[in-house]
Amino acid sequence: MPRSRHLTSCAFFALSIGLASPVAAQEGAPPAPRPSAPADEQTGPDIVVTGSLIRGTPEDAAIPVDVISSEELSRQGTPSAVDLLKNLPTSSGVIGDANQFDSRSQGNEGVASVNLRGLGPQRTLVLLNGKRLVAVGGGIPIVDVNLIPSGAIGRVEVLKDGAAATYGSDAIAGVVNFITRTDQKGFLASGDYRYIRGSSGDYTANLSFGHNSGPLHVLASVGYQHRSELRTTDRDFTVQPYANNPQGGYTGGGNPGNFGFGGTANFVRDLGCEGLGGFRSQAGSTTDRCFNNYGQFGNLVEPEDRLQAYVDTSIQLADTLKFSASALYGYSSTRITTSPTYLPTLPPSVNAASGGGGLFVIPTYAPALRDYCTLYGAASGCVTAGGVPLAPAIAFPVLFRPALLGGNPLFRGRNGDDRGSAYSKRVSEEMRFTADLSYDVTPDLNLTGGFTYSEYYRESEGTDTFGDLLQNALAGFGGANCAYATPQSRAGLSTAQITALAGTNGCTFFNPFSTAVAANGVSNAANPNYAGTRNPTGFSLTPGAGLINDLPTFDNFFRTTNTRYTTRLLVGDLVLSGKTGLRLPGGDLSFAVGAQYRRNDYSVLYNNDSNIAVNPCPGSPLNPAATCTQQTGALGFLGTNANLSTSNDIKALFGELQVPLLDRLNLQLSARYEDYGGRVGSTFNPQGRIRLQVTDWLALRGGAGTTFRGPPAQQLSGNLTALQIIGTSFRAVDINGNPNLSPEKATTYSAGILLHSGGFSASLDYYRYKLKGPIEGEPIQGMVNALFGATGTANCGNAAFAALQARFTFTGAGCGIGNVQRLRTQTINSANVTTSGLDLQAAYRFGLGAANLEFGGSGTYVIEYKTKDITVEGVVVQPTFDGVGLLNYQTTAYPIPQIKGTAYVQGAVGGHSLRVQYNYIDGYTDQRGTAIFGPNAGALAGASVTGGKNIKPFATFDATYRLSLRGTGSTLTLSALNIFDKAPPFARLDQNYDPFTANPLGFTAKVGFSQKF
Repeated sequence: MPRSRHLTSCAFFALSIGLASPVAAQEGAPPAPRPSAPADEQTGPDIVVTGSLIRGTPEDAAIPVDVISSEELSRQGTPSAVDLLKNLPTSSGVIGDANQFDSRSQGNEGVASVNLRGLGPQRTLVLLNGKRLVAVGGGIPIVDVNLIPSGAIGRVEVLKDGAAATYGSDAIAGVVNFITRTDQKGFLASGDYRYIRGSSGDYTANLSFGHNSGPLHVLASVGYQHRSELRTTDRDFTVQPYANNPQGGYTGGGNPGNFGFGGTANFVRDLGCEGLGGFRSQAGSTTDRCFNNYGQFGNLVEPEDRLQAYVDTSIQLADTLKFSASALYGYSSTRITTSPTYLPTLPPSVNAASGGGGLFVIPTYAPALRDYCTLYGAASGCVTAGGVPLAPAIAFPVLFRPALLGGNPLFRGRNGDDRGSAYSKRVSEEMRFTADLSYDVTPDLNLTGGFTYSEYYRESEGTDTFGDLLQNALAGFGGANCAYATPQSRAGLSTAQITALAGTNGCTFFNPFSTAVAANGVSNAANPNYAGTRNPTGFSLTPGAGLINDLPTFDNFFRTTNTRYTTRLLVGDLVLSGKTGLRLPGGDLSFAVGAQYRRNDYSVLYNNDSNIAVNPCPGSPLNPAATCTQQTGALGFLGTNANLSTSNDIKALFGELQVPLLDRLNLQLSARYEDYGGRVGSTFNPQGRIRLQVTDWLALRGGAGTTFRGPPAQQLSGNLTALQIIGTSFRAVDINGNPNLSPEKATTYSAGILLHSGGFSASLDYYRYKLKGPIEGEPIQGMVNALFGATGTANCGNAAFAALQARFTFTGAGCGIGNVQRLRTQTINSANVTTSGLDLQAAYRFGLGAANLEFGGSGTYVIEYKTKDITVEGVVVQPTFDGVGLLNYQTTAYPIPQIKGTAYVQGAVGGHSLRVQYNYIDGYTDQRGTAIFGPNAGALAGASVTGGKNIKPFATFDATYRLSLRGTGSTLTLSALNIFDKAPPFARLDQNYDPFTANPLGFTAKVGFSQKF
């Protein structure tokens, strides 16, 4: 981390010690005049709750708000953010577990999100004490809930309705408001350890201090969390045979790879494939290829360390004047553990030795090729004379890579990496400062000015290959000290001179065949054809001489990329709220009016290897003057991008009325106008909610309104690169910004019934969202399916598809799904989405002797999730579909199980309590067609693999026991999670399960302890 960032962080936190305080429970709202009680104790009209700018009402009011108190979380064993959100019935498609193979979650290692209604995490507004948190930079702008100070949280309020009229942009699906404690006195220390089979376990520690005396309130908290590495090989379900799941982490472009021998372009398997643990096409298949499993080199849980420090304070400066402020600092460090190397999808240029023909080339003089042809004889496919190949071997850019099954030699043995997986760091740092000055103009009228500044810094590294440097090494001109590496140094040399100079004058060879690999990196099974143990006659075994690879040569073409994102959010608002002086039959007419200014800044900086201004062409590392028709950069896979700095300013006016028409009838009206300026323009959104108390035990509530989300600054310009399976291997996908984006808008409707009688309470709510022009990336899978169809070339050359075909970059072999090197997409206002469903909650509390018992549950039933046709370049690439009960792989929707819910029974007597909880996620269907579930002619001789079409339900049981030692302030908690060790349902995905939905850990046990003093 740069020194300046350390200084800024220290200064920021030091300032917060003197200035921090609790803030209001709504963005732009005045703080409550006195500390809020816990959610289950809140009564009276003076409590500010999520969904209102004035004075809120309890959970069962017109606003559909769920309240999860810290006590409730403790009864559940204090779940992690990811565990809580995956079990939350209203949330689908959660980012949090390792999920590097889906473009919607790539780059977010260590980040956790909230995704209400499955509409996308960018459409759920996340607040801390009613004020915004800045989003993470990168592809999808989401708030990282992992850096919220869990040790200070008193409750979480979930508003299950659009709320842009109240809060502004992003609150389309709803709002999640994390609210810190206001009533703590003294110290509270807590910690826990979670046993996870196969890992070293997870553990947390928190320390907080609260002070409430006279005019001064202080809450300070510091927390630390650690997650231990859990490898894919630590669970049986994650690495499956190819015949069980060809999509389960397999690639047709690995090492051992596939090459063309004897002057032909019939790319066939390296004959060392099976000896190193690869899968070879079955007899009778249309191809003879080697498939490698990269999934075994990844992790289900990445090692991670997180730290949060939070402080708030408020002081009553005078009877009518109150100042409050808060500060938050969060830090996380994790990594991505991935394939030893990636595909070199860009072919070498003319600047590389033997380059320029659209393929990688292993020359006839290369010792690696000569040894391979000799070892395997006629079976190799080589055509030789006197033991010398008559034609070079050629390598298709997407059918081989420098290292896979043998691991990456640069990483093996580093930081406990015994597999040779490549890994890259992910570091996040967040700072936020808020201040409010609240003035009571009259006893019934309050004016509050608020200020928020927040910043999120994210540093991500990656690993990739300079294709021209790799080609040089294949031809014997590798290494950092090669005297003949540049095209200028080889200019005018004859073929004989090139042959004689290869491997001399500081130049080295790289062997791409299996004969260079000593053993499988995961199983450690020895390679029977390794050149180092065969000691073939007439060849040197000196590393770099042609058969045995050396680290400096590998290190020269294997590169580390570095990207630094910074997002900043500045908010200023002024709110006047209180009573109008008008008295209606049901009470006082209350109001809030205000104005707000927001500024969003986004910047991204790339290191030289990944900066297109430094390396615009494949040949740039060898020749700074290299030119190319399309500037693709020099990296073979991850792509090269330009530095970017952008910002936008938003101005808003808003208002709200609480209208108690009758004692039993209350109306809430709100509206907001936001102006984004420029091409984006402005938006106006009204909303109304109503609540009718029919009887003492029955109430009705409902609402309707419009809500919106403005385009984030980073999606208006610039570009990012994601990775996605196209055909049988990952390909680079460029996602370009779009300056013509408009705000997305939604019309929301809700209606509910509330029951409360004695110890029984229940609510049933209907919701409906009609989302217009959602800001999304173009659907990758849809574009691929539309152009290539089931045959792999279905619409290649079709004039109606010409513009769509131009989005793809192909190898010299031309249009075909197996020849794709790269795909260009952009962010668009996509097709309209309509979703609706039902939310149900119920609980029954009663006493039985000295014990208090409770039964309850909550659940969501999704009725529909319909997306209209999506058109790209005049072609419908994603036809209208209903995503309910579907996996929605690489569509614009996330997985949407139709039913999701929890049920529990709990009891308490004395200092003892026990809770047993049942968690249920409905089964759903993988809607992909014959390309996945039909005949596999290329590798399985036409056999179909049908398993995983229907993804089964995921049901687990948890139990938590708590012992509170009265009079001591001590509490002991014991939890057994997923008691019956249920594995996640099988899915035809890279990790053989759906990381957005299920949990891969199996049975875990947790022990926690807290102490007040």
